[in-house]
Amino acid sequence: MQKLIIILVLFFTIELSAQNNNDMNIYDFSVPALEDGTINFQDYKDKKILIVNTASECGYTPQYKQLEELYKEMGDKVVVIGFPANNFGRQEPGSNEQIAAFCERNYGVTFPMAAKVSVKGEDQHELFAWLTSAENPDFKGDINWNFEKFLIDENGELIHRFRSGASPMDEAILSALED
Repeated sequence: MQKLIIILVLFFTIELSAQNNNDMNIYDFSVPALEDGTINFQDYKDKKILIVNTASECGYTPQYKQLEELYKEMGDKVVVIGFPANNFGRQEPGSNEQIAAFCERNYGVTFPMAAKVSVKGEDQHELFAWLTSAENPDFKGDINWNFEKFLIDENGELIHRFRSGASPMDEAILSALED
């Protein structure tokens, strides 16, 4: 009987958690910024948000340049937010300070950057757990590599997921940003 009660309690706890997660959108999240302060997603209501997991020592690292161009060209409609992560090939080994210096020195990055996070695994940040969850069925599944991109619409809903090889200036991304 005691085992049955424990199982029922666990079931209802998981079910309530799932129901609460289904009601979530991007505006429920805030994250520490790379340098100072907090990135509060509510500040970007009425804008599209392009979330990108980044790394400084990756073959896709030059995408920083295009992400910055995109941010400068479309900053009134779209905010780009980078999330440094060391989950793939140890390609983001630096501290937050080192990452900030690298991005500024090499690519002139001015778009918001979050503090270093984990985008998959047991220590996955809750934002990336939400982005890759079953609540977003067309977008679920682990992130495969650095520079995957998640596009959030002006209402806080995930609308597109682009894999690492999609250039930030790719026609598919630009078209989705214009819609």
